[in-house]
Amino acid sequence: MEDLKDEPRLLLPSLEPFYDRVIPLSWLVIRVAVAWNLLVHVWGKYQAGPTRMAPVFATMGFEPGRLWYWLAFLVELLGGIGILLGLFTRFFAAAVAIEMFVIFCAYWHTGFSWLNRGYEYVLLWGLVALAIALRGGGPYSLDRKLGVQV
Repeated sequence: MEDLKDEPRLLLPSLEPFYDRVIPLSWLVIRVAVAWNLLVHVWGKYQAGPTRMAPVFATMGFEPGRLWYWLAFLVELLGGIGILLGLFTRFFAAAVAIEMFVIFCAYWHTGFSWLNRGYEYVLLWGLVALAIALRGGGPYSLDRKLGVQV
């Protein structure tokens, strides 16, 4: 387990054995949440297809729409799989963070609230992806298993 001398005091010290077992799983939970979100979004793009989605991208200012559709599709598909498995985690998480930043910029004029089609949602997921890019896949990742990330 990681060096615990810099860890905060336990909320319930009597549960220390429980914490010792589950803390290493926390990064896996974050990776699964991000990957699930990406794969659900790519599934919607797959079902709609480039013919229906390209005009949507174009109306948001992403021209040519078909190219942006495929870029988003690949980042979300490969990023979702890579982050889920913890394989090339930092690369894929950085790609996702960049995609979310681009969407954030596109939605900036709409304001913060996602209920008003604002940037709240992509800001959250972009920052989580950035955190994964900075930290890596964690102890339960293929990167760690293959020795790519120590």
